[in-house]
Amino acid sequence: MNRSEEFYEDVIFYFETNYINLGLTLLFLIVGFLIANFVKQRIKLRLVKKSPNRITATFISQIISFVIKTAVILITLYLLGLDSFTNKILAGAGLLTFVIGFALKDIGENFLAGIILAFKSPFRLDDLIEVNQIVGFVKDISIRETLIKTPDGKDVFLPNSIILKNPLFNYTIDGFLRYEFIVGIAYENSPTRATEIIEKTLNQTEDVLKRDKNPTIAIDELATNTINLKIRFWVDTFKSKKRSVHQSVRSEVMNKVVAALTSEGFSLPASIVELKNYESSNSLKIKLDK
Repeated sequence: MNRSEEFYEDVIFYFETNYINLGLTLLFLIVGFLIANFVKQRIKLRLVKKSPNRITATFISQIISFVIKTAVILITLYLLGLDSFTNKILAGAGLLTFVIGFALKDIGENFLAGIILAFKSPFRLDDLIEVNQIVGFVKDISIRETLIKTPDGKDVFLPNSIILKNPLFNYTIDGFLRYEFIVGIAYENSPTRATEIIEKTLNQTEDVLKRDKNPTIAIDELATNTINLKIRFWVDTFKSKKRSVHQSVRSEVMNKVVAALTSEGFSLPASIVELKNYESSNSLKIKLDK
């Protein structure tokens, strides 16, 4: 009888003599994981009710679930008769932690970054943020990564360490977001009259804020062909129905401003190109001046 056959018979004998213990151990493992998931959901619900930040609640519940599942696995190994193996794991926890921390430095870094982000709370769920030139809405945070949904529907799993190390722009944490654009009018038109028309148009736009955050219109530049007016206005991201990066609000305002100015007879000239012909006996040269 070769070694493979002996091993096979030993395995069969072990299962025949310990099938009750194996069944109970497997049942314990399943029940333990179910309890861990149940505790995770209950803790998350309680923390969500008490804390306005769901991200912190989600992260804490994940940590507690991870600890319970780890304990269940260690107890399962002990019930299987692998108590010496379990003791070696616990005895070598310090060395194991060092080795894993060195080998899996990035994972450990993301884990610690996730803890900092969960308790520091630089953003909440559905906040519009920008990190490392990635713009999107926060949808979830886990031990390793944060899920961001971009305006064009892409799901970006961003490592927590990248969020912690790079500047983070939160466009919606206080509900206010400012937009600006420039419109150019001809020199024969009155900038004062144009300012009055634009201000009236902005005040009649529903999503543009008034009072403390009134829109502003000012001369930005005396360009070669136009007087450039810079228009700045604020929107409330909590109340606005146009959630998608609010570009639709900006587009609506720009469309109304152009329509109002043209209806009042204002000229909105583009860059002027002057063509000059220089003729000679052999060739024709064209010079462009802007």
